[in-house]
Amino acid sequence: MDAGGGDGEQLSLSAVRDQLIREEDSIVFALIERAKRPRNAPAYSLAGGGGSLAEFFIREAEALYAKAGYYQKPEDVPFFPQDLPPPLFPTKGYPKVLHPSASRVCVNGAIWKMYFDELLPLFTANGDDGNYAETVALDFACLQALSRRIHCGKYVAEVKFKDSPQDYSPPIHAKAVEEKVKQRVEKKARIFGQNVTLEEDSVNKQDGNACDSECKVDPKVLSKLYDLWVMPLTKDVEVEYLLQRLD
Repeated sequence: MDAGGGDGEQLSLSAVRDQLIREEDSIVFALIERAKRPRNAPAYSLAGGGGSLAEFFIREAEALYAKAGYYQKPEDVPFFPQDLPPPLFPTKGYPKVLHPSASRVCVNGAIWKMYFDELLPLFTANGDDGNYAETVALDFACLQALSRRIHCGKYVAEVKFKDSPQDYSPPIHAKAVEEKVKQRVEKKARIFGQNVTLEEDSVNKQDGNACDSECKVDPKVLSKLYDLWVMPLTKDVEVEYLLQRLD
């Protein structure tokens, strides 16, 4: 992420906060796109080689991304790091605003399990339309967006630590802030997920007043996603980063 300060050499709380808000948009849009397809369970069934199509696709996609130099930022964390080849093209050197131990902080295992076991059934319809390759490509986009948002917790922890290095034990997120985040992502899902028309009765919908049943993804699912998984996992990242930093 852009650290903040125009030269990108200093990490600011406002820059981190803006980044987290932008990541909300990516998550909402990724889930809306995935919801266009039904569950398509065969995409997650074990094949002859022992893995599923989803695992195969994501593993291969990450290898391709790595060759292009994608996984150079602390918030871009691969799900299969052991299979990544080195970049084949020159990459930009990003400012080192985090402690070197940031590279060891990863909760992708928990994100993977949460997404496929708990989240996916909440916003996709039962069914099988045979579009398995497209389905797992959309899953990959969802996983990337979720992982990126959650691992931005490294920046949150670093900002808090630098502001008050001797007082890092209190909860990093206030409850009131968390409630605002949940309400904001729910409203975004309600606005982004509606079918926009030119009819007069669409005015209220464009103001975020569409019925949840008319949305492409239930807005309450987004609120639940943040409440049960995104914010708790982000806290896990923050705590693990601080522990690594202080070790």
